Amino acid sequence: MLPADVEALFTRQDGSYLCARWGRPIVPIVFGVEDATLSVIKGAFEALCALSGHKMAETDPELGANVMVFFFRDWAELRGVPDLDRLIEGLDPMIARLEEAGANQYRVFRFDETGAIKAGFVFLRMDKALAAQPAEELALSQVLQVMLLWSESAFASRSPLGRLEDGRVVLRPEIGAVLRAAYDPVMPPVARDPSHALRIAARAGLTGQA
Repeated sequence: MLPADVEALFTRQDGSYLCARWGRPIVPIVFGVEDATLSVIKGAFEALCALSGHKMAETDPELGANVMVFFFRDWAELRGVPDLDRLIEGLDPMIARLEEAGANQYRVFRFDETGAIKAGFVFLRMDKALAAQPAEELALSQVLQVMLLWSESAFASRSPLGRLEDGRVVLRPEIGAVLRAAYDPVMPPVARDPSHALRIAARAGLTGQA
């Protein structure tokens, strides 16, 4: 992975660069899954927080839970979630847009006054493609994508996950290195200058070697 590849991970569709990390401990809550899957998802949060050096907590003083993960079969189900329209601005137009696009996942973030992430909402419509994924793989991929504000197309052409010889699914080493570098205490919680990608690449040890 070259520094330019790191930059692409955080370059928006309009060409602007934006990387943001969490500015507070993560407090996840999951809706629509059985207990076994719930433990897998929470385990993924714990693993990536340990990797990045970020913290989890039992409660968020402002929001209670600040990461909400919803599993459902149809986008229309979201209209029946109490008070969701108060948390997600423009909920109805968002649902209509996602229905028309046939999307199976979507993420919404809220930010604090510094631009750091303070809340995240993950919506997963369990179509055949998502339902076919093993729970560990789906959980790790989704938690990774809520740990940082990645580009919309960051993982469109290549999964951030890899598989070990024993069959276990893990983050690709270079993606794990980027995540860890972005949470380095000397790095800013939010950056809008592409030179930030060079700093991440340097800290991640990504020199362009194959």
